[in-house]
Amino acid sequence: MANQKDVRRIATKLPGATEAKDRFAFSVRAGAKEKGFAWVWLERIDPKKSRVPNPEVLAIRVADLLEKDLMLGLDKKKFFTEPHYNGFPAVLVRLPPVDAEELKALVTAAWRCVAPPGLVEDFEGRVTRAGRTSRRPRRPRS
Repeated sequence: MANQKDVRRIATKLPGATEAKDRFAFSVRAGAKEKGFAWVWLERIDPKKSRVPNPEVLAIRVADLLEKDLMLGLDKKKFFTEPHYNGFPAVLVRLPPVDAEELKALVTAAWRCVAPPGLVEDFEGRVTRAGRTSRRPRRPRS
């Protein structure tokens, strides 16, 4: 059963990741901009009032809308979306049914979507040297 404490622990270990000071959100600098990769879902409870943070739901970036559709079809208990996210590559994740290993994979994949390529390559190289995973083969240059 994952929670925001677990998200923070995972996200802050990723290279270049920073936590927002004013809300529960994580980003990485890509060029001149901070790119968000994980943040608390702001739920619309009352249509006439502001959205409120729901600490049991995390919004995460995904590579593209195809990956979003794939994830939404995998497990309806864990993954969902709302009209606010239509056309945007992010999925909402209910934290309670997610285990620690899956959460780490989700947050790390979200980080990879927005992190600069050099930072991702350095990270993958460090993980490989630590013996935890293998580097994906590079495509041949044309």
